[in-house]
Amino acid sequence: MKIAVLASGRGSNFKKLVEAVKDGKIKAEISILITDREAAKAADIAREFNINVCYLPFKKFPDRDAYDRKIVSILKQEDISLVCLAGYMRIVTPTLIKAFKNRIMNIHPSLLPAFPGLGVHKKVLEYGAKFSGATVHFVDTGVDTGPIIIQAVVPVKPEDTPESLAERILKWEHKIYPQAVKWFTEDRIKIDGRIVTVEKASYDSLPVIPSLEDF
Repeated sequence: MKIAVLASGRGSNFKKLVEAVKDGKIKAEISILITDREAAKAADIAREFNINVCYLPFKKFPDRDAYDRKIVSILKQEDISLVCLAGYMRIVTPTLIKAFKNRIMNIHPSLLPAFPGLGVHKKVLEYGAKFSGATVHFVDTGVDTGPIIIQAVVPVKPEDTPESLAERILKWEHKIYPQAVKWFTEDRIKIDGRIVTVEKASYDSLPVIPSLEDF
């Protein structure tokens, strides 16, 4: 199975996916990284691991739909089975979503459906929430609204800043994203409308539901 990653920034989740493949935990190949930012650190990580990098500047396209049509053509040429968004800062259009229905994953640093979009940790603290966390979900046409695969719960401390909360949540992101991808490559993820279940997974214990198995 071939995986493509779309990233715009530092690529810490991307690196964890790459390491999981390299360690043999995920039986797949990350064959390409597509980035909209030439200076994205994710591109440096890809080159370090000999992964093909495609820099696709948005300004060369008339609109988002044309941009995503190009991405779809690249993904199909590469025979991609799963697309992983990892700090990808562009809203994905229906063009890409329809071409890879239920085959695009995203990681978001909150317990969706709470606190979608940007500036999550600041919003969590301002709202006074006592728990936050991370969510891996399939991508649909909304913003962070797709079917949820796995979530990790992280307590919010009175002394937290957006930075300290982000740091604690990121540690769980690095576990649940490769776990979700592994389940996908093993064909254990089943989708019925909005309901996602993982075959033979445990749903009995916090802080991660379904329970981590490999990370």
